[in-house]
Amino acid sequence: MEIVIANNSHSVYAETICETILQAAQVRGTGIAKRKPEYIISKMEQGNAVIALDGEKFVGFCYIEAWSHGKFVANSGLIVHPNYRGKGIAKQIKKKVFEHSRAKFPNAKVFSITTGLAVMKLNSELGYKPVTFSELTEDQSFWNGCQTCKNFDVLKRTQQKMCLCTGMLYDPNSSDSTQKTKVKETVFKRLKSIKQNLFLKKDKK
Repeated sequence: MEIVIANNSHSVYAETICETILQAAQVRGTGIAKRKPEYIISKMEQGNAVIALDGEKFVGFCYIEAWSHGKFVANSGLIVHPNYRGKGIAKQIKKKVFEHSRAKFPNAKVFSITTGLAVMKLNSELGYKPVTFSELTEDQSFWNGCQTCKNFDVLKRTQQKMCLCTGMLYDPNSSDSTQKTKVKETVFKRLKSIKQNLFLKKDKK
């Protein structure tokens, strides 16, 4: 298996990537912003994506998005094919795309919003810190991308101040950026539980 920076030659996997992301969201019951194959291909052509392959078989993927004129960067769409899960591949892909982001946008703050406990744990190991949404990009085009998420009503209801997702940030200019303090998974679980109780109870009324 190899994990490489994606390019135009990998566009044949775009449809599979989108289907895998959608199926994973449906199985887990988590909110996720849908992406079209054309969008995935554009990331490959820009050199803003990482793909994992086992020969010619698709294994995993993740892409980079730049916001606020390159001041913020997000690693999005992290996915591993069901046949290859449970082997630590997601961690390898996350590390590869994070390093690529830091090399291509050295002064940018790298952020993530996710409901996935596994992704939160990976982010923590790379040096991300949980933050409020106010510390993330104010670029409206980023938040507009959440419209296809099933939890978008929560984000809209709170004026984009919070949602079921947890915001995490790596700031290269912070004195804490070199100190990778891992946050315990129990903390993320409790945070996720609190948000679900807070917002989903309102939805049932």
